[in-house]
Amino acid sequence: MSISKNNHVTLVTKICLSTGARWGEAESIRISQVRDGMIQFVQTKSSKARSVPIALELENELQNHFEKLGVGERLFSSAYSAFREAIEQTNLKLSIGQLTHILRHTFASHFMMNGGNIIALQKVLGHHSLAMTMRYAHLSPEHLQETRQLNPLARLNLG
Repeated sequence: MSISKNNHVTLVTKICLSTGARWGEAESIRISQVRDGMIQFVQTKSSKARSVPIALELENELQNHFEKLGVGERLFSSAYSAFREAIEQTNLKLSIGQLTHILRHTFASHFMMNGGNIIALQKVLGHHSLAMTMRYAHLSPEHLQETRQLNPLARLNLG
């Protein structure tokens, strides 16, 4: 097992797993987009900017990384191939087109498993439709069936 010589790959991966960002969004952030416990993603697929809260530790790690290894205003240079090499070393079999996107799916799944709100997840991921967010979180429409037990009338004994 080898360790990557790329100084950026681990931190780009952390951003993706912490925010649900697409690889390109995380890899292209500038230091000005990281402040007050948030990362503002501006070059998004939907062309709509979105801000996502991050842990103070991650914000400090990003600031330190920029001071030591920043590239102009950008925090990172390309780390995609280093990530691909790491995945290849694991022998993980991913669907075509899912190499880095698996991090976004992982974020969404864990967000929901840890009690997150599907509407909040939709906003964080920047999806226009709830159906797309449900796919990312690996939820089927049956997931909504819990409304039968969780609605205010379900626990009343009206009989």
